[in-house]
Amino acid sequence: MVMRKDDEKNMEHVSGHPVTSGHGRRLLILDDDAPLRMRLAKAMEKRGFTTSTAESVSEALKITSGQSHDYAVLDLRLEDGSGLEVVTALRDSNPNTRIIILTGFGNIATAVSAVKAGAIDYLPKPADADVIEKTLLADSASLPPPPDQPMSANRVRWEHILRVFEQCGRNVSETARRLNMHRRTLQRILNKHAPK
Repeated sequence: MVMRKDDEKNMEHVSGHPVTSGHGRRLLILDDDAPLRMRLAKAMEKRGFTTSTAESVSEALKITSGQSHDYAVLDLRLEDGSGLEVVTALRDSNPNTRIIILTGFGNIATAVSAVKAGAIDYLPKPADADVIEKTLLADSASLPPPPDQPMSANRVRWEHILRVFEQCGRNVSETARRLNMHRRTLQRILNKHAPK
């Protein structure tokens, strides 16, 4: 983003990341995938948002302690914790923050946790910047528009199985027991590539 000299005077430095001061469209992006994070930040800046970025839960918490945000897009799974941990901090600094949780591991239980924590929606990765903008700005009384390319039923099933597998410490027997599935059937599913 190219800035004029007078814009530089309005800069704040939060946790080493410059953030332009703006009103009403301050957006926090939390994702440990650097290329995705920077691409999304640029795309949202083009759409009129003022962005700050973080690559970890601890960094996001430092940023939220220094300023409030109107919007946030948070990755669910990070090396140092969950994006859900940042939801409370965002709500404390601004109860009206509109928060979206992004994840590559979509399942109903996690979606419910995200909404209970205060997120307005839950989108699977990769999420398009247009969809993110529409979801952030959607009337809170109405549902956001359906995704152009939702995950197939086979993909949702595979993501759910993989999530339970991870939650069981990658133990095939325990995962099969919890999913009420034969162990060999589960092993065949885990050995296949993710469905589209």
